[in-house]
Amino acid sequence: MNPIDRIRGGLVVSVQAYPGEPMRHPDTMRRVAESAVRGGAAGIRAQGIDDLRAMRPVIDLPLMGLWKDGDSGVFITPTVIHAVEVARTGCEIVAVDGTRRPRPDGSSLAETVAAVHREGALLMADCATLADGVAAAEVGADLIGTTLSGYTPDSPRTPGPDLDLVAALVRELGLPVVAEGRIHTPDQAGAALDAGAHAVVVGTAITHPATITSWFVDATRVRP
Repeated sequence: MNPIDRIRGGLVVSVQAYPGEPMRHPDTMRRVAESAVRGGAAGIRAQGIDDLRAMRPVIDLPLMGLWKDGDSGVFITPTVIHAVEVARTGCEIVAVDGTRRPRPDGSSLAETVAAVHREGALLMADCATLADGVAAAEVGADLIGTTLSGYTPDSPRTPGPDLDLVAALVRELGLPVVAEGRIHTPDQAGAALDAGAHAVVVGTAITHPATITSWFVDATRVRP
């Protein structure tokens, strides 16, 4: 069964830690990924060559890999070289910035798609708007994600997942749409699938203890 079919209707758990955090270590991320697998995840999304290499031998699920380089503009697998290196870790799916913004190496998204396909992997375009998704589909992206909705100047940020974007992409494209971004509860994950998402990616609410702790701390502070 191909990786797109394997994640259909399922939960892909994003296992990532920010720079400088105690959990930012390949072995730790591998263990978190293994725990997500035990919980029933349909796939794992992870970033960084070392993390992906640590996970690949022990994760028998579709692995959605990316490489974050920088923290502004196009930084999710931003160049052709980044994408090829991610594919060579053994990931079935390479996630890249799928917006229409200029890429650091001057390449086009079409060139990145072609390079990933030559490596035998699929490409997921992390998009922010319907126009991004349409453009990514036109150049051969295999999956379209709502990952960057609310994180670019041309996409307003919704309090929760951008279900309107999910529905619009499903309606306009003949490709699997992956809902990602600000999905913090099981109900929100279910709503994304009801909106037509092929699969749902959840990261912070499952794998980021600092943020989860802060939610509880904030809730206790408002009490008398």
